[in-house]
Amino acid sequence: MPYRPFTTQNCSIAAALAIVGERWTLLIMREVLLGHRRFAEIKREVGVAPNILSDRLQVLVEQGLLERKLYSERPESYEYIPTSKGTDLTPTLVALMQWGDRHAAPAGGPPRVHVHTSCGHDAHPRLHCSHCGEVIESSQLRVRPGPGATPKQRAEGVLPQLTRARSPSPGARA
Repeated sequence: MPYRPFTTQNCSIAAALAIVGERWTLLIMREVLLGHRRFAEIKREVGVAPNILSDRLQVLVEQGLLERKLYSERPESYEYIPTSKGTDLTPTLVALMQWGDRHAAPAGGPPRVHVHTSCGHDAHPRLHCSHCGEVIESSQLRVRPGPGATPKQRAEGVLPQLTRARSPSPGARA
């Protein structure tokens, strides 16, 4: 699947999804970041067809998330090394894993658990404010226009925080 930008949207999420939003791409990056760097390893762990894997790896190399490095001349074989742009996806994968653990994990619980390498204990990463250091909950976030905002986005100003869906009150009509 070729890279297809969302040209009509001035949005960092849309720009990121143009690169990593295809269903296999984040799973491939998961495996590379877990240390499975060879084609056969990635294919085995993800369960993706070889033609799709080849295509996704090519896009990830072209977009600068992975570097293709020869590890054997006979037969000619490559491994895929994450670049700094690729390792910058780690917080995204952690957030998706945490969401999956909360809302989609198997009945037995999370299949994997993050461990903080400095202390060796299970980690439960959270968002923290870069200014005051406080933990940030979803309800405490708002979005304001950034330096790349369009005039329309500047005019919208600060947008409301994300809120959780409310359960309908008993007897309420749908």
